[in-house]
Amino acid sequence: MAEEKTLFYNRELSWLEFDKRCLSEAKDKTIPIFERIKFLSITASNLDEFFMVRIASLTDMVHADYTKKDIAGMTPKEQLDKLKEGTKEFMKNQYHTYNRSLLPLLETNGLKIVGHYEDLTPEQSKYVDKIFEKDIYPVLTPMAVDSSRPFPLIKNKSLNIGALIYDKKKDVTDIATVQVPSVLPRIISLPSADKNVKEIILLEEVIERNLDKLFLNYDIVCAHPYRIMRNADFSIDEEETADLLKEIEKQLKQRQWGEVIRLEVEDNMDKKLLKELKKHLNVADDVVYKINGPLDLTFLMKVNGLPGFDHLKYEKYVPQPAFSNGDYSNIFDKIKKHDRLLFHPYYEFTPVIEFIRQAAVDPNVLAIKQTLYRVSGNSPIIAALEQAAENGKQVTVLVELKARFDEENNIAWAKKLEKAGCHVIYGLVGLKTHSKIALVVRREEDGIKRYVHLGTGNYNDQTAKLYTDMGLLTCSDPIGEDATAVFNMLSGYSEPGKWNKLAVAPIWLKDKFLMLINREAENARQGKKARIIAKMNSLCDPKVMEALYDASAAGVKIDLIVRGICCIKAGVPGLSENISVRSIVGNFLEHSRIFYFFNDGFEDIYMGSADWMPRNLDKRVEITFPVEDPDLKKRIKDILKIQLVDTLKAHIMQPDGSYEKQDLRGKVKLDSQMYFAEEARKRSAKPEDADAAISHDRVFIPIEAEESEH
Repeated sequence: MAEEKTLFYNRELSWLEFDKRCLSEAKDKTIPIFERIKFLSITASNLDEFFMVRIASLTDMVHADYTKKDIAGMTPKEQLDKLKEGTKEFMKNQYHTYNRSLLPLLETNGLKIVGHYEDLTPEQSKYVDKIFEKDIYPVLTPMAVDSSRPFPLIKNKSLNIGALIYDKKKDVTDIATVQVPSVLPRIISLPSADKNVKEIILLEEVIERNLDKLFLNYDIVCAHPYRIMRNADFSIDEEETADLLKEIEKQLKQRQWGEVIRLEVEDNMDKKLLKELKKHLNVADDVVYKINGPLDLTFLMKVNGLPGFDHLKYEKYVPQPAFSNGDYSNIFDKIKKHDRLLFHPYYEFTPVIEFIRQAAVDPNVLAIKQTLYRVSGNSPIIAALEQAAENGKQVTVLVELKARFDEENNIAWAKKLEKAGCHVIYGLVGLKTHSKIALVVRREEDGIKRYVHLGTGNYNDQTAKLYTDMGLLTCSDPIGEDATAVFNMLSGYSEPGKWNKLAVAPIWLKDKFLMLINREAENARQGKKARIIAKMNSLCDPKVMEALYDASAAGVKIDLIVRGICCIKAGVPGLSENISVRSIVGNFLEHSRIFYFFNDGFEDIYMGSADWMPRNLDKRVEITFPVEDPDLKKRIKDILKIQLVDTLKAHIMQPDGSYEKQDLRGKVKLDSQMYFAEEARKRSAKPEDADAAISHDRVFIPIEAEESEH
């Protein structure tokens, strides 16, 4: 084989390629303008998290003189240097898209964003000055810096205005700073002379215009916004921690004050002011990002929500009933008839909510056990679990406290559930519990029956409208036994002697996947037809990727649908001729994990919570489950086929690691997400059971799908 460094792409640079794919949606002229600004906002939010976690982690490694190379043969220092260069170029592209494409187009369509307070009309100036005095001024805290007043601690992700102020009496110029309050709306509507045009300005511009009112005894020499990003990654020695809840609460407070790893400033910022900021924030030139436009483009998500512009967005999709006529009554009877396949957001999340809600009030239900990783702000599932405990059911909930950036929410939920009488587990030492499983134990005429929900996504009724995920409702006895074993393992650390159907990480899930891949390779070597289709969020596990290379060399056709990070190389002669990689970036966030193996005609299909990443396979509790019902298997195959012939939203990996959209010449125009949405609408209009329709209907497959199988 080739040298290690030539085998794989770097994980972090691969992630940057993903954010570029999101940015390409913001650039796409065929997409409605308000959808494009939404995508630009998403790229900014993605980048913030990337800095706070991944760039932060690499920075820590460099500080610690850690020199071990990654799977692409790069040291942390090399990765960091490459990423700083790459992210600066990426941000230039973001603002080029904002300034050159989106702003003019917004104005053409009736929305003007006034970029600088100097561009306000006299009427608008009077208006914002009044707003400043009435609503903004009382909230602000101006902070002058001199020998008696040190530079304040600047909060992570906060937007601030830095200024040089001149003291006439002392003939001294000092630095001052004002935080732009996050409690106030960042978007301020302006009176407009043109009734057909809505005009807005950003809060920081209004504050900057009125800065002299905050520093009455000074002259304002210059003023510019700035924003910092701090290291928000934290590590906990769980073995030495007596109370995980308290330790995480402590670490969350410290997250606000980590090392500054990015300083964003306007590209025309006064040099002296920038020098002062760098000094006080203790940052070097290479973490300064000069920006031509408003800092923190996440405000565009608020712009997307402005009323009156629905005609410039996609029609809001309403998830369709998953069961006939939206009838979710007697859900356990319905599951008993046959397994139920769920496909969100095209079909409602309601069956999952009803599964827990009905269990909470059913006198025959004895126990409910569930894992929670991320839930919504006003979760109906949490409410149902509380009610179940109040009704005397045995309720066990694993709340993962280490779910990144949801730690605070999950601590609050954990305390609330405990108060209601639920038995709450905080996860396993050293492992994140990322699995999505709910178990209901019910007393029936013929004895104890176990009902199980297994999914690829979180128990979050809000993200279920935005993320594409799949789930299975079943009362299969072997899966029920395994579900009980999972919860016993989580609560009592007791690993069962054997598993019937479920594959659980970190115990043997990786071995299971390697066995399935190697089996296809062996079949191909024997001259049998062999095929792998795998859909996931990320792929970077070296052992899995090496197995895929080996299978490709054996002649296995491998189609990978990987939304985000992908470190494998596709279509490289002598390495991966039979591997194709595509990433679908569309209106919904692709989140499901589906794994298909031809298995000499005895097709195996698995779904689950795990990506093919070391963190998922080695450091998390994950569950992968088989789909065995022939009708449901056919449905999942049809879904994969449609995604493999998506010509509008699929980005295809090239041999050099870049991604390109397909040349549409001679091809059917197909957006897989739009296809599934339309399909769901058609099915919901039918009188028969919608879930049965999912199973039995013939799905239209463009001709290219059949060709791709060979």
